[in-house]
This record gives sequence, C-alpha cells and structure tokens, in this order.
Amino acid sequence: MTMTPAQRMRAMRILRRGTICVLAGLLVFYHTFTLYDLYVVNRGTAHTPFDHLQSVLRVCITLSLTFVIFGRRRALPWMWVSIGSLVATHYWAHFGDLPVEFTAGRHPLSYLKGFIFPTIITLSFQAPEASPAPNGSNPNPQGTVNPSA
Repeated sequence: MTMTPAQRMRAMRILRRGTICVLAGLLVFYHTFTLYDLYVVNRGTAHTPFDHLQSVLRVCITLSLTFVIFGRRRALPWMWVSIGSLVATHYWAHFGDLPVEFTAGRHPLSYLKGFIFPTIITLSFQAPEASPAPNGSNPNPQGTVNPSA
C-alpha cells in the first residue's frame, strides 16, 4: 500500500497533533493534580509564600498548555516562560536552602528534565505545516494547527 504525498502529509499532521495533545495533556494533568494535592488534600497545612508562587506558575503552565492543545502557536512563549520560571524556582529552592522537601537528595541537573516535554511540543509545532499557497500568501495566518485538514 503506497501513500500519496497528501496522505503522507495528513498522517504526519495527525502524528504531530497527537504528540502535542498527549504530552501537553500529561503536563496539564500533572500540574492540576499537584495543585489539587496541595490545596484540597493538604487543606489544613499552612502554605508558604514559595508554595503560592509555585502554584501561580503551575496555573500559568496549565492555562498555556490548554491553549497549546487547542492549536494556538502564540501560547508557546507563554508555556516556555511559565515552565522556565517554575524550573528557576526549583533552583532557587535547591541553592537557596529553602525548607522544602523536594530538594533532598536531588542532583541540580535533575530539574532540567522539566524542559523535555516542552521541547518536543515546540518541535512538533515548528515542523513544516504545508507548502505555501501558489500566490505566496500564508495558508494559515492565524497560527493554528488544523488537525482535520
């Protein structure tokens, strides 16, 4: 069974969209569950300003990834700033000797693994979408990814 170029392009588009949705969905689930655990399960505990700062960053990450799932390319910088800020707070806790549990026994480079999924998501967005229109106009001026095209 051979595929035409149009079928191959459609298959690659579906694969890219699937990759973006799965990875972004996993991150949304993880950060939402972390917020749920912090504020609902551990409701009686006193939270530090550091916990609240990280919570705000997690909400920003969740919102930006939700827009990424919906195909908004403009949400990528927001995603990177949010995730980069969260990783920066991890380094602040690690090297600033803040009284948090997650730094115990961790290597400083271990926080960089937080950039793996965003890198794959960004590369999936940056893959060529389609050939330009014959008249030279952009076939996708809104910057969205159309999974049904």
